[in-house]
Amino acid sequence: MIWLIAVLLFWLAAWAMNVWLANSKVAETKAIRIAVPVIFGVTLLVLWEGVVRGLNISPVILPAPSQIGATLMNSTDMLWVDFKQTVLKGALRGFAIGSLAAFITAVIIDRSRFLTRGLLPIGNFVAALPIVGIAPILVNWFGFDWQSKAAVVVVMVFFPILVNTVQGLSETDRMQRDLMRTYAAGYLQTLCKLRLPAAMPFIFNGLKISTTLALIGAIVAEYFGSPTRGMGFRISTGVGSLDIDLVWAEIAIAALAGTVFYGLVAWLEKRVTFWHPSQTG
Repeated sequence: MIWLIAVLLFWLAAWAMNVWLANSKVAETKAIRIAVPVIFGVTLLVLWEGVVRGLNISPVILPAPSQIGATLMNSTDMLWVDFKQTVLKGALRGFAIGSLAAFITAVIIDRSRFLTRGLLPIGNFVAALPIVGIAPILVNWFGFDWQSKAAVVVVMVFFPILVNTVQGLSETDRMQRDLMRTYAAGYLQTLCKLRLPAAMPFIFNGLKISTTLALIGAIVAEYFGSPTRGMGFRISTGVGSLDIDLVWAEIAIAALAGTVFYGLVAWLEKRVTFWHPSQTG
């Protein structure tokens, strides 16, 4: 009970500090924008720790953050091997292949009204297919190593990027395109100097959506066949052996990797689309 009271008081104090920081005059500074979510996250971890210890919850049901942290520190070699297999080999390679293929396909579709009307509805249909139905098929096709995981990731990221890129390429209005024609600009010049810059916010929107889909696809694919490594493999075997703290450690690594991946794409978007109103305010 003492644990619960102490944690509750800490949580209330941190909540009050966050409210004060969010409403203060310096709330728009970069340091405060970073501090508010950090403080909020720390309070959630402290609340989690206090509830587990105060109620004596079994680690098999819900391990405490301190136990998960200890597992992270004691299993760094295994976690690094899993990270390389799932993120660096499966997710990133599939993301790169799927993004490039989607971009090239979008440019080809943009040149054909028939493909625009015929392929996009099929793309929306494929994007709605459950990943648990596609993953076993692709694992049978491409084997149990990273190639099958990359194939699942390609299927998951291809259509979000394709749809956003096609939509972005159609954002320029007729007056802008007519102006390019008056300058005797050909299709490639118009594409590179007008239409692709206008499409960049849409392209990056698709890329940011696909960062999380890539990790989800790679991890889920490992459930249906994997060598003796990988995040999905470790989560599956950890649940089966009731090694739940290791499962949460893998989840934490996956969440951190997804956050960093998304942040890198968002950082690149700011550098590329610095002229866009969404970046200039």
